[in-house]
This record gives sequence, structure tokens and C-alpha cells, in this order.
Amino acid sequence: MTPEIFALCVFAALLELDTTYAFQLTFSRGIIAAPLMALITGDVMAGIQVGVFTELLFADVNPLGGILPPSAVVCSAVSLAMHAMGIELCFAFFFGVVGAILFSLAEKLVRKNRFKWLIFWEQKIIKKPSAVNRAVLLALGTSFLMNFILIFVFAWVCGQFMLWLLPFIPAKAYLACRFAYLIVPWIGLATLVPAFRLKAR
Repeated sequence: MTPEIFALCVFAALLELDTTYAFQLTFSRGIIAAPLMALITGDVMAGIQVGVFTELLFADVNPLGGILPPSAVVCSAVSLAMHAMGIELCFAFFFGVVGAILFSLAEKLVRKNRFKWLIFWEQKIIKKPSAVNRAVLLALGTSFLMNFILIFVFAWVCGQFMLWLLPFIPAKAYLACRFAYLIVPWIGLATLVPAFRLKAR
């Protein structure tokens, strides 16, 4: 792992907090997050491409209420980290999508098991109201650390796997993957058309 990829994972973990835990300034949207992360790796065009593709793919799902959509930040971070390792975007992006889905599943498990921890801090805050700042900082710090570990480990494992696998991929499989990557935005647009049609009626 290069320092740039490490910094990208740190930045991605911070941006992921913007989804629900803090800030909520929409920096966690794929169209914004990916180009920002690409400034770290130095390939801004790849960041814009990944950002647009991610935004179109996940545009119809928003983190409202109990809905936890696939993370656009994780998708962008894994894709760009693997691309920085020398893996083409047509392969890296699909690992990014899988990482985004797995991350949302892990987040659901964490939220279910956080209940006892919240009760503990609620009792402490009732006894000592000034403990609320410490509880909030600890919650944000824990979430940031979990985000970083998941993004870093997934990107590194998938990157190493693909670097090993690349010499064995036949030309036809490479072309098929590249074609599948190029139709991603059209899939995203196809999901948005019904939504616009319903709003127009």
C-alpha cells in the first residue's frame, strides 16, 4: 500500500461519516466523493468517471429512516484504491460495488448491536450531562475507525487478488467486463426514468 492509498482510505472513512453520523453536507455522494478522493491519487478523470457511475447506480436509494443503501463512498474508495494499484477501472469498479453492498450489511449489524452501548451512555449522561460530548466524540471516533478498517482491508485484499488474477484473465473475459462496465450508467439511467415519470404525473 502506498501512502496515497492509505490517505485515500483515511479520507474515505471521514467522508463516510457524512452519510448519516455527522455533517450531512452531501460530500458522501458519489459525484462529489470520488473526484475529491481522486485528488489524492492524482487521477481526477478516473475519479469523475467513478463518481458519475456510482451516482447513477445508487441515485434512486437514499439513506432515509431505516434504509441503508450501498455506500457510494466505499464504492468510490475501493475502485480508486484498486485503480491506483494498477488495476483497470472496469475490474476495480465491480469490486467497489460489492464492497459498498457488504459495507451496508456490516453497518446494519453494527447498528443492531449498538443498543446496549447506547443504554450505557444514556445512563452516564443522565448522571452527568457533560458526558454527552465525550459520548458523541467516542461514537464518531469508533465509526471512523471501523470505516477505515473495512475500506482499507477490503481494498487491499481485492487489490492483491486481482493483481494475482490479471495474468490468467482471457481476452474475451476482459472485453466482456469492459462492456459491462460501460453499460453501468445506462442501468442507472434506466432506474431513474420510472421515478421521473411518476413525479411528472
